[in-house]
Amino acid sequence: MHKLNQEELLKKLEEKVERMVDQIGDKSPHVAKADGIYDDMPHEWWTSGFWPGLLWVLYDMTENEKFKDAAMPWDEKLQKCFSHHPNELYHDVGFQFLLSAVLEHEITESEKGLGIGLEAANYLAGRFNPAGNFIRAWNGDKIGWAIIDCMMNLSLLFWASRVTGDPRYKHIATLHAETTLKYGIREDGSSCHILSFDPESGEFIESIGGQGNAPDSAWSRGNAWALYGFANTYKHTGDSKFLHAAKRIAHHFIAGLPEDYVPYWDFRLESIENEPRDSSAAAIAASGLLEIADSVPANEKKLYEDAAKNIITSLTENYGTLDQPEHQGILVQGTGHKPANENINVSLIYGDYYYIEAIAKLNGWERRIF
Repeated sequence: MHKLNQEELLKKLEEKVERMVDQIGDKSPHVAKADGIYDDMPHEWWTSGFWPGLLWVLYDMTENEKFKDAAMPWDEKLQKCFSHHPNELYHDVGFQFLLSAVLEHEITESEKGLGIGLEAANYLAGRFNPAGNFIRAWNGDKIGWAIIDCMMNLSLLFWASRVTGDPRYKHIATLHAETTLKYGIREDGSSCHILSFDPESGEFIESIGGQGNAPDSAWSRGNAWALYGFANTYKHTGDSKFLHAAKRIAHHFIAGLPEDYVPYWDFRLESIENEPRDSSAAAIAASGLLEIADSVPANEKKLYEDAAKNIITSLTENYGTLDQPEHQGILVQGTGHKPANENINVSLIYGDYYYIEAIAKLNGWERRIF
């Protein structure tokens, strides 16, 4: 692989995303399939924050007003979901509002963004089950389920404690992280997707494979969520057990990577023949590895930084579309939900977001929102 030129890559991404703004318009993108055209999902869909988040990160790095103008309307668009679609929002309000309202507030000091972000934090805190010390995942009849993805949404609660001075949000986030660590992270650093609890007693029942290959497998994107999420929890709490967990998960993730540093969709497959990669898992992990690198002693940093740079370099050279102006995605070969055979070998907006976030960090971006 070639040596990563971080500044040149950021400039190319600025040009790419300028085109994407024109191509995507008012759409709320989630998946771009073989035709390279992003779809348009309802605003209550869990990925609706990643496009405005991508725009805010690039605006913060480049001061390109085109990105700010495109990102500004999204906080109010998503806020309407609370009144229009309240039963279709769930634990992923963190993804949705951290990257729209909260980033807007942090970058522009918008009071509007502050208010919408706190509204989302209150909603997320309201999903906490004190019997089992977990934040409920989806809606419907699975009222005792918690999932590994929610580790990334905890930052909304940590942010709310910081800006309000009220520790209750932080306490909820920390309790959920402790529960996930106890039941969702195995000794070898692998994680499972879904944890099932008795919602009345809080007793743990079982782990469920979900988007992974099996209950005892290691879904690569779930492991990336865990790696990054525990690094964030350490950053916000200072509790070393969360950093140790993040490192353990990172070591498992790095050890399971193939030669080009982009994982297959699950680390525990009987055979990798004809199995798809997941570029989104790689991008999430790269950004999370850079968070770990910022938290460890100087003599440990290189391990995590080098792994992140190797992943980003491979994504750029082997999975990127920077030289395909008509393609609306940035990364290809993402895997959405392999067990359901949904969105295989596609561009995923969250993969694009974390790829840009990681490159922004390599270029000195310090406004950590997760």
